[in-house]
Amino acid sequence: MSDIITLKQLCTELKIDPREARERLRAAARDPKKHPELAKLHKPRAPWSWVKGSAGEKEVRSIFS
Repeated sequence: MSDIITLKQLCTELKIDPREARERLRAAARDPKKHPELAKLHKPRAPWSWVKGSAGEKEVRSIFS
């Protein structure tokens, strides 16, 4: 089974407020040209999670840095 990283784990690691992180992710998911992986993976009302080491996780980390 592949490793899954959740938004909560990512926020703890990067010391980011989860509420602010969700706002940033929702805004980024609305822009598929700038963030194609995030727009493709996001499903409404589903928890934010990514496979560890995937393109989606790398894109999310770039949003927060």
